[in-house]
Amino acid sequence: MSGDRITAGGHVRVRPFNTRDTYPEQRLGNDLSQAVIAGNTIYLRGQVAQDLDTRENVAVGDPAGQAEQVMGNVETLLRECGAGREHIVSCHVYLTDIRYREPVYRVLGERLAGVHPVFTGLVVSALARPEWVVEVTVTAVLP
Repeated sequence: MSGDRITAGGHVRVRPFNTRDTYPEQRLGNDLSQAVIAGNTIYLRGQVAQDLDTRENVAVGDPAGQAEQVMGNVETLLRECGAGREHIVSCHVYLTDIRYREPVYRVLGERLAGVHPVFTGLVVSALARPEWVVEVTVTAVLP
């Protein structure tokens, strides 16, 4: 799966998939991608604590562990798009409980030290699966 690409609408779609495969318990059929490269901007899909290749959930019950997986996914996708962490300009962080802010932001801060992106933090009632407690979307600019 890694590195799969298609071009649609003049933009490169990285790791395209259909939600019927990723969420078989939900009756969905959306064609999506893990990342889209539009011009020199990279948009990452919200990343959760799920292995990009196996779709296995990681660090269930551990907000910091989930944040580590999220950042690993972000770094993998950026690399596949030709960028790195230092090219991140914006992050939206979704938490299912405000008490997770400290452990999650500690991990994000360590992984993004020296980058200085803008952050927006939101507390939401739920994510797509109940075992996920953090989701992060990222926008980056190609070097």
